[in-house]
Amino acid sequence: MAKAAKLIAMKRGKVLLVRRRVDGLWMFPGGRRRPGEDDQECLRREIAEELPKLKLGRLVLWREATKKNKYSGRRMSDALFIAKKTSGRLEIGDKKELDKAVWRKPRRVRLTPTSRYIRDKLFT
Repeated sequence: MAKAAKLIAMKRGKVLLVRRRVDGLWMFPGGRRRPGEDDQECLRREIAEELPKLKLGRLVLWREATKKNKYSGRRMSDALFIAKKTSGRLEIGDKKELDKAVWRKPRRVRLTPTSRYIRDKLFT
């Protein structure tokens, strides 16, 4: 199992991104697993905490990223899920961690190393 789970949600050619308050970097929403959680439970909990008004449909595991990240040099251990359907408003739940959520194209934006990896795999 991965150490973290990330959500890849797309709508009309745009992806869902959230911005971290601490450094202003954008990322795909998600977070680290807690003991006893599987990857999908982790992702659903993280989304409920970060974006409580967002409703997720079926989640499909797209890939597990368990290699060295060429941007950060760190070893990744992420389960990357694609949401087949999303609905609801983008309202931030954890305002200490995040300050913004948007649907946008993931180009010309400062992304975290893991999110750059995901973007490059999705859009190349």
